[in-house]
Amino acid sequence: MTDVDGAISAALGSGVVTSAPVSGGDMAASFRLVLDDGRTIFAKTHSSPPLGFFTREASDLAWLTAARALPVPKVLAVSDDFPAFLALEWIEPGGRRPSTDADLGAGLASLHRAGADCFGRTDGRTTGSLALPNEPTETWAAFYAECRLLPLARIAADRNSLPTASIERIESVAGRLDELGGPVEPPARLHGDLWAGNRLVDVDGDSWLIDPASHGGHREFDLAMMRVFGGFDADAFDTYNSRFPLAVGWEARVPLHQLAPLIVHAIKFGGAYVSAVERALDKLATRGVAGV
Repeated sequence: MTDVDGAISAALGSGVVTSAPVSGGDMAASFRLVLDDGRTIFAKTHSSPPLGFFTREASDLAWLTAARALPVPKVLAVSDDFPAFLALEWIEPGGRRPSTDADLGAGLASLHRAGADCFGRTDGRTTGSLALPNEPTETWAAFYAECRLLPLARIAADRNSLPTASIERIESVAGRLDELGGPVEPPARLHGDLWAGNRLVDVDGDSWLIDPASHGGHREFDLAMMRVFGGFDADAFDTYNSRFPLAVGWEARVPLHQLAPLIVHAIKFGGAYVSAVERALDKLATRGVAGV
């Protein structure tokens, strides 16, 4: 039995019978565990996690659950002490039914409507391996500039991840968010990293939200993130817009909201993501964003 198995057994009062690795994620190691009381659970661990890594994810899952909008795995146990781990109920993967993506869009609209107390997080906990700040902020423009674009520009410059000209263009965008971001909206309750790999479809065809990077933000961010890698049908977006209509001009703002996650990927993985950042900046420029 590993240290993690022992810690999970102690926390749940049941021994680990079998453990099998589960693919996915670029930071934690994940496993499917069968316990001697008959339960099957999901667990992830990390040999040297960032401060508060798993308790932050547990709090994110609880915050999403509180919206009562979409299914979220139940947290069974969590620890940031060695051996750090997060134990969740096991969700058996399945296939989509005809209404799966439409139901996701409706649920996402309800999640966003649940709102947040601020842009960012009231606890200020950082996001991801780059430790992006989430300081409580009164406006989306201030949050996206000070907690996303400008910190990412600095990291990209320090690591030589992007050309100097691109970094200057990102900083220019960060200075003009009041005019680029569209009508002012209150903070939405965001998943924060909603690509297809963080949506799990179960055996009944229901969509579950996993691996969040939750914060209060602009609702167009989640929708733009869903379009970065694809994997969601048009029904998801159409149903969302019928339940919670987007402000005029949202199409032109997609590259604006995709800019931050694309910079993250350029920093972490380089390659084609550097060009993707350039294309997003070019799209903003073609829509009359002077100086971008």
